Amino acid sequence: MTAELVRGQNHPLPETLLEVRVSAGHPVVACAAGADEGGVVREAWLAHPGAPAVPGVEVPAEAVQAPRFAVDLGAVAEAVHRIHLLIALPEGAGGPAHFGATAAPFLAVITPDGAEIAGFTITGLDSETAVVALELYRRQGAWKVRAVGQGYAGGLAQLLADHGLDRARETADRIRSATARTAPRTEPARLRAPAATDGARPPASPQPAARPGPDTPVPTGGDDRNAPAAAAPGDGPEGAAGPPTVPGGRIDYAHPRRSAPPVPPPAAPAAAPGQPAGPVAGDATGWSMEERLYNQIWGMFEDLARTVAAYRNAVEFAESRLDQELDRALADPRSRIGDAGDAARAAARAKCEQLTALARQSLDRDLAQLTAESDVVEPALPPAYARWDNPSWHAYRVPMESPMAVRLGDLQLPESPELRIPFLIRLPLERGLWVDSGRAGSEAAIMVDEARMRRLAMDCAVSHAARLLAVHPAGDYTVQVIDPAGTGAASLAPLVRSGALAAPPATGAQGVTTTLARLTQRVDLVTMAMRGGAPDALPPDLDTSEQLLIVNDFPHGFDDRAVTQLRYLADEGPQVGVHLLMVADREDASAYGPVLDPLWRSLLRITPVPDDHLADPWVRHSWTYQPPTVPEGSEVLRQVLDQVTAARRSWGH
Repeated sequence: MTAELVRGQNHPLPETLLEVRVSAGHPVVACAAGADEGGVVREAWLAHPGAPAVPGVEVPAEAVQAPRFAVDLGAVAEAVHRIHLLIALPEGAGGPAHFGATAAPFLAVITPDGAEIAGFTITGLDSETAVVALELYRRQGAWKVRAVGQGYAGGLAQLLADHGLDRARETADRIRSATARTAPRTEPARLRAPAATDGARPPASPQPAARPGPDTPVPTGGDDRNAPAAAAPGDGPEGAAGPPTVPGGRIDYAHPRRSAPPVPPPAAPAAAPGQPAGPVAGDATGWSMEERLYNQIWGMFEDLARTVAAYRNAVEFAESRLDQELDRALADPRSRIGDAGDAARAAARAKCEQLTALARQSLDRDLAQLTAESDVVEPALPPAYARWDNPSWHAYRVPMESPMAVRLGDLQLPESPELRIPFLIRLPLERGLWVDSGRAGSEAAIMVDEARMRRLAMDCAVSHAARLLAVHPAGDYTVQVIDPAGTGAASLAPLVRSGALAAPPATGAQGVTTTLARLTQRVDLVTMAMRGGAPDALPPDLDTSEQLLIVNDFPHGFDDRAVTQLRYLADEGPQVGVHLLMVADREDASAYGPVLDPLWRSLLRITPVPDDHLADPWVRHSWTYQPPTVPEGSEVLRQVLDQVTAARRSWGH
C-alpha cells in the first residue's frame, strides 16, 4: 500500500535497501546530505555530482530529468541520524529559472522489488531553486521517511548553509562545476503525473525536525517548553484510495489518495472598470471546495505574515535612518545648537514620520483587502473549519467522510487585532495536543486565578474533543477520558450527558492503569498488524476507530509505569490512530525533571486564554492564539453531541 504524503507527514520504511525516484519534468541536480543528531550536515556525509557516493547513499553524477537515489540504510554511518534528499535546478542549462515555473516535482520511495512505499508531490513552490525534498531519519532503532518540501530561493548555497555546513558556498560552487561538465540527459517519464499546481497557494505543513514547515504554526519563545519538537511531528501517512475495512473497523488512518485533477477556483465577479475584483470564497486550486478553502486560508495566513513583515521592516528602516541622521547632526559641532541643528533634527524626524506613514498606508491597504476576503471566506466555511458561532453548525449533520483539516482556534497579529486567521491543522492529527493549564506565560493567564484557569483549560479540551467527534463519520472516532481525581466533571458534563464518551471517565489509580494498558495494547496490536501486512489477524472485537484520549490533571494519579505508557502513546499512537489531548500544568510535573521534556515537545501546545506562543513558518512572527469558545448560552455543543451520539447508535445497529 502506497502512502501519499503531504508536507510534514512520516511513514515507516520496511526495507533498508531503497530507491528514491524523482520526476521533475526537467533536469535537476540530486544531492544527499547526512546530518548528525543535532541536524548539522558534514562535508564527509554529502553526496553530490562531484562526489556521487557516500556510505549508504549514491546519487547521479550529472543533472538528469529523472534522477534516482540509491539508498542502503544498513551501510549509513552510525553518527548519521538523518539523510536529507535534495534537488536543485542546474545553472546555465537552459531550463526553468525556478521551480515555480514548471510542474511540481514528484518523489517515490521504492523497494528492491519495485513496490512503491511512499510518494510525495512538492506543491506550492515559487521562486525556489533548491529544495529539501525528503528526509530519512532514525527513530527508536528504525528508519522512517518524512516529506519536507522546504524550498530555498538562494539555491544550494543557502540550503547547505541553513543546515550548518561549513564553506557552503564553496561546496555549492563545486556541485555547479561538476554538473556543468556533463550535459543533462533525459530519462523515462515519471511513474505517474504530479498534482496540478495552477495558481494554488501552498498548503500548510508541519515543521520539519530542525526548521519550521508551512503546515502548523510552530511554538516559539525563550522558554524551552515552547521549543518546537526535534522529533517527527506525527506519524499519519496518507494511504491508497479508500481505507481497508477489517473486522472491528478501519485501520488505515489517512485521507484517500486524490485521483482526479484539481478543480479550478471559481471566477471572480466582474468588477467596475479600474476597480480590483472582489474576493471569492474558495479562490484557490483544489480537488474540492473544502481543499480550496483550506488553501485559501493558508494563503491569507502567509499574505498577512509577509505584509506585516514588510511594514515592520519599513518602520525599522525609517527609525534606523533617523538615528543615523541625528548622529550626524550631533557629530558636527556647528549643528549641535542653534537654528541649524534644530532644523536638521526636525527634518530627520519629518522624514521618518513620512516613511512610517507610507508604510502604514501600504499595510492598511493590504489589511483592508485581507479583511474583505476574510468576510467572504468565514461564512462559507464548513463545520470542521468554522467557529462555533458560524451558522453552518445550525445545519449540521454527521458527515459521511472525514475532513482534511480541523480548526483549533484563531491567529492574529497586533497590527490588526480585528483580523483573525483560522488556525487549521491537517487530519489525522500528526501530534498530540497539550492544553496548558498553567498561569505562567501570557498576561491573560496571569490575570486568571489557578482554579479558574484549570476549568478554562478543561472546557477548551472538551470543545476540541466535541469538534473532532462532530467532523468524523459515526463510529470512526472515539473519545476516552482519564480524570484521576474527578476534577474535570463539570467541564466533561456535555460529553457525559450526551453519551458521546466510549466509557465513563476513568478515575483513581486503577482507572489510569486500566485505560493506559488497554490503549497501549491496541497500539501494539495495530502496529504489528500494519507492519506485518496482516490486518485480518487483529482480534474481531478490537475497536480500530481513531481514539482520542483526554488526560486531565497530569501527573496526578500517574506512577512511573503510567508515565512511560503515556510517552509511548504520544510517540507511537498517532500513526495507528491513537491521539493524546493533555490538560496539564508543566510545573506540576517538575518533580520528574527532564525525563518528560520529550513528552512536552512532542505535543502541540495550545492555551485556554490568548497567548502569543506560536510562530508562522515564513518570517517567524509571534502570533496571538485565540482558543475556540462556544457562545455563552448557546446550545450548539449539546445539539451537535446529541446528533453524534444518535448517529453512532444507528451505525452500531
